Amino acid sequence: MALYRVYVIELSKKIFSERKRFRDANPQFNGVLECLYVGMSSKSPEERFEQHKSEYRNKKGHNLSSLFVQQYGRYLRPSLYAHLDPMKRAEALEAEKTLALDLRRRGYAVWFN
Repeated sequence: MALYRVYVIELSKKIFSERKRFRDANPQFNGVLECLYVGMSSKSPEERFEQHKSEYRNKKGHNLSSLFVQQYGRYLRPSLYAHLDPMKRAEALEAEKTLALDLRRRGYAVWFN
């Protein structure tokens, strides 16, 4: 059984001024903290980050990269996710959402699926 990891990528703050969907998802953002992407994958966070940046496509040709990470991704933020152990897929989906909403409440601008 595959285990999944939740990860956090810091995004350039330019995303907030350039992407309305991102801005609309984060009306609480005051510009003090960073813009983040929270995701989950069966890959290591490092491997998944590289896939995002390289427009990774699966065998059927579907792009599995986030456009926001492709264009604005800067680097991984392990201090925000290292406390989370690998977990089953359903648990990782819930942990992704919980972490994203917690970071948003703390003042970050966050995108997650």
